[in-house]
Parts: sequence; structure tokens; C-alpha cells
Amino acid sequence: MIIKASQRGSGVNLAAHLTRTDENEHVHIAELRGFVGENLHDAFKEVDAIRRGTKCQQYLFSVSLSPPSSANLSVEDFMAAIDRVEEITGLNGQPRTVVFHEKEGRRHAHAVWSRIDASTMTAKPLPFFKNKMMEVSREQYLQHGYPMPRGMTKASERDPTNFSLAEYQRAKRRGEDPRAIKMAVQDAWAISDGRKAFENALEARGIALAKGDKRALVIIDHNGEVHALSRTLDLKTKDLRAKLGEPTDLKSVAEAQKQIAERMTPAIRRHIEESRTAFQKRSAKLAHYKMEMTHLHRKERTALDTRLNDEWTRETLERQARLPRGLKGLWSFFTGKTGEIKRQNQAEALATQQRHALERHQLIERQLGERRILQAKFQDHRKMQTSQLKELRRDIGRYFKLARQPDPPQTQARSNSLSLKLDQ
Repeated sequence: MIIKASQRGSGVNLAAHLTRTDENEHVHIAELRGFVGENLHDAFKEVDAIRRGTKCQQYLFSVSLSPPSSANLSVEDFMAAIDRVEEITGLNGQPRTVVFHEKEGRRHAHAVWSRIDASTMTAKPLPFFKNKMMEVSREQYLQHGYPMPRGMTKASERDPTNFSLAEYQRAKRRGEDPRAIKMAVQDAWAISDGRKAFENALEARGIALAKGDKRALVIIDHNGEVHALSRTLDLKTKDLRAKLGEPTDLKSVAEAQKQIAERMTPAIRRHIEESRTAFQKRSAKLAHYKMEMTHLHRKERTALDTRLNDEWTRETLERQARLPRGLKGLWSFFTGKTGEIKRQNQAEALATQQRHALERHQLIERQLGERRILQAKFQDHRKMQTSQLKELRRDIGRYFKLARQPDPPQTQARSNSLSLKLDQ
């Protein structure tokens, strides 16, 4: 599983993030250990109050654990990984909380520890924690037999189409696949041997090369959005200049945007808007299905928890009733009968806990399977939208070329002759 970690403060904001049910379809606080408070907000406020006796600002250690989409991990599997993180970072016994999130048919976990050692009023040091998280992550991939990501075995093989959160959110607002522009630019770069060829390849994909105000080289998509070329290609500026030269004679961003606006025909703009409108309508319909499914799943889990809690209470009372009272209880204690009854009760209680855990796991797995089916429809819908927009960009590229080409000599001569005849 992918494990990411950070040292941080602002426990109030973190508690709000971990308990959000608008972004997550299901939120379950599985553990709250070592805190006086009975909820996340109170627990993190408690740590904040203690750390004020120290100079520590980043008093929390937050870890997210995300298994592959095909994984079928139990709560015990997650907890084992979290225990391993605790062991390797030296946070044994520190107050911690574990929260499970589910969305888009996937389950992941968050674990948060207090770094403050209350006995010494110092913060637990966490040297090289990112390297340690990578070690635990590799262990988990090997233990469960999942294919390890290329970038985890060799950093140079990292997926070149990875993008930052800001890029993802900006592309998401436009209703486009954020990888599409990166892949288009990378394809153009790969087939080009110089700046002229690169500009032509970009224009064929509806993208323009320009000279930025702050960045030496930028690209502008058909929407007029500006992207840093070095970040898009994941190359250094010196590598860009080695192939493209100095950008002194390139158009400015304003000039390129104006040219794009002039060349974007109303028909293509209409096609793009129609595609986006259809995409939004279908997305709204799928979102409604998701809302109904989430409501139904939450109702099922509440009913299961109620039933299991009632069952636990009833069986606990039955086990307690087995213990004799008064003189019978005293005689039972001396004869060893009480010990036998307690051992039987403990065994039955453990069996009940395991049975309840299995029922919860089976229900969650069934619901995750249903949610994955719906998520596949979301993904197919997005792929179709990406394909349509890709075709539209090709059309835009063809219009760019048509706009640049001068009229053929024969056509121009025929046009001049016709003009003379009309003037006579």
C-alpha cells in the first residue's frame, strides 16, 4: 500500500478533515487510544494543550495508508500495518487514533499519533520518517503479493504523467482529464527534433508555445490556460533550451492567447460546450445514483451495528447470569467452578467479537463491490469525455494549420480576375 506521512500542527483542522462526510461516503473512527477526549476534536485539542508546555509546533504525526484498488484488506490488515509504522518510528504507546475512509469504491485509513511525551514534556523525534514509510510500504506490497509500483522500485521509473494537486483541481474544474494535456505535450516533445517541429506538433494538438512573463517557456491550451513547459515535461530549463533555443522571438502569452481566441471557430467552441454539457448531465445522474447508494449503505451499516450491539448486550447479560451469587458464589469460587465459568465466558465473548467483526467485514466488502460497479461507470464516462475532447483538440489543431496557410497562387489569381470582371 502507498503510505504517506507528515508532521503537522493545527489539530482542529485535521480533525475536521478526518471527519468530513461530504468528500467521504463513509467515515469510521476505529480507535481512539490514550486520550481523555471521546472524539477527534477533543482529543487533538488535548494534545494541543499539552504541547503548549513545549516549543513543539508540529505536535502530530499523520499517516495515510492507501492499498491498491484491487485490494481486499481487512481491518486487522490495516491495523497490523499501522502497528508496524508505530514500531519503526518509535511512537510505541503514544496516544493515537485510527480513522477509516471509503469513497469511490476504495477504502483507506488514516492514523494520527501525538508526538508529545507527557512524561518528559518533549516531542518524539522522527528522523528519516519518509524513508521509513517507504520501507513499510514495500513490506506491505511484498506481504500481500500486490504488484509494486515502478517508482517504488526505481525512482527514475516514476510515472511521468503525475501531476500536482493544484493542476488536478484546475483541470477538474474544467471537466477534463488532467493527464490529457501532459500526455499531448510529452508526445509532441518525443517526436520533435527542434523548436519548429515542436511548435508544429503542439499546434496539431491545439496547443501553442509562448514566452512567459516569469517562466522562460510556457504552453497555452485551447482554453487560453497557461502551463509551465518545464513542469509539464518534467525537465529542467537548461534541457528545454538545449532543444528549443532562446525564446526571444516567441510570441508573448497575451499575443498567443489572442491568436488562439481568433482562430477558435464558433463551431468548435459549440462542440466543446455541447460535450461538456452532456458530460455534466450524465455526471449529475451518476452523482444522484451515488448519493442514493451511499444513503442505503449507511442505513444498512446502522442497522447491522444496532443488531450486533443488541446481541452483544444480551449475550453479556446471559454470561454474567452464569456466575452464582451469595453462598453459592463463595462455594463456586473455592471449588474452582467460578474460574471455569469465567474462562468459558471469555472464550464465548471472543468468539462473538470475531463473528461480529466478520459480519461487518462481509457487509463492507459487499457494499464496496457495489460501489466499484458504479465507479466503473464514472470512469467509463470520464474516458469517453476525454476521448471526445482529444478529438476536438485535433480539430482545433487542423484549424490552426488552415489559418496559417496562405491561399494557393492559382486561387489567388482566379480571385483577382473575378474581382476585375466584377469591377468592369
